[in-house]
Amino acid sequence: MRAALIVIASLVVVLTGCTSSTAPQAPRADSTAPVIAPGRPGEQARTLSPGEAATAVPSETPNAADVKYVQDMIVHHRQAMDMALLAPNRAESAKLKSLADRIKAAQGPEIQFMTSWLREQEQKVPDHHAAHEGMPGMATPEQMEALKAATGKAFDQLFLQLMINHHLGAIKMSEQVLGGGIHIRIEELASDVSVTQAAEIRRMQELQRAP
Repeated sequence: MRAALIVIASLVVVLTGCTSSTAPQAPRADSTAPVIAPGRPGEQARTLSPGEAATAVPSETPNAADVKYVQDMIVHHRQAMDMALLAPNRAESAKLKSLADRIKAAQGPEIQFMTSWLREQEQKVPDHHAAHEGMPGMATPEQMEALKAATGKAFDQLFLQLMINHHLGAIKMSEQVLGGGIHIRIEELASDVSVTQAAEIRRMQELQRAP
């Protein structure tokens, strides 16, 4: 019996040694190594304390801010798509038509992603006639009717005016969820929206200044 116990004890020691030499070490919250957190658009990276680092990873469980942002942004994007779809037959500027195509190419897949995400979270997807009163940057029904009636340079000018304001509203909404949301995929979406639409605003402002 004693010999058997010695053999078993020896095997335990050997197995323990193998496990400790091959198993990866889990990150420790009390590590003294610095953790660098990248900044949001326009912000610098910063060094987190061990306590901050332990809670710095965004959650996979959304909160109300995440859900509201996605629901509102679907409605917001749909109006931008409606505006962009008018450009091929009404705009005079070839550069504006190209910009409208890029807006459709970016926002169409984002609408699909947001719709799928809401369904995954078992949340309501807004219908195509959802109210948008008070939503930043949205064109009024009267402005949309004026855009539909315009052609040539008049269309180009009104399109740029409305779409710049529309993009500014989307950036504002994204900044709000980056400050109040917790879901990592929505944080990534909001960051992408902010960067993409800020670049498009600069391009539209150039078009406004063009002779």
